[in-house]
Amino acid sequence: MDTKSGFHYYLNWAKARIDEMDATLTSLEDKTVELKAGARKKADKVLADLHKTRDKFQDIFRKQSTANEAAWKSVEAQLDSEWTAFQAEVNNNIESFGKQMDQQQTIFRHQADAQLKAWREAADQLGAAAKSFAAERRAEIDAAVKRMDADAAQAEEKLRELNQAGRQSWYALTTALSETRAAFDRANQAAHDAFRKAVA
Repeated sequence: MDTKSGFHYYLNWAKARIDEMDATLTSLEDKTVELKAGARKKADKVLADLHKTRDKFQDIFRKQSTANEAAWKSVEAQLDSEWTAFQAEVNNNIESFGKQMDQQQTIFRHQADAQLKAWREAADQLGAAAKSFAAERRAEIDAAVKRMDADAAQAEEKLRELNQAGRQSWYALTTALSETRAAFDRANQAAHDAFRKAVA
């Protein structure tokens, strides 16, 4: 990660996951208030565990926010493990929050919105940072901006179609989110690589 570039792969990667965690927690917390005492107690325990996992991820993120690329690489596996644990906890306990299908759709919408927000923020950040380079060094970055915008539009369309299709299985929803998240990671990495070449 080059702090002079204005575009930070690892910060974008981690922030996108924190945003998805927060979106999931918000949708689950909203549902918890509707639950009866017994179900609510179990849901509150699940929420507490999810908050711990998110807080651990966020704490690592904050400690690394000004670190160099080597330091980020050293904690990347730990962050990925926390992210995977969070997702597994949601998948294993979604029935604790009542009407499963409705809750799955709500979580999907919140996570999709968080993903699309991350795409837009990264594309805006990339475009703004590209302006700091002379024209001859900016061509590859401009191409990365266009690719990121196109990939974001494609991801948005895919998620919108799935959302509009109505009731989908949780597997279909999470698979779509995983695919668009992976596309974001690839676009983010391509932008990072373009910046590294431009500053070299």
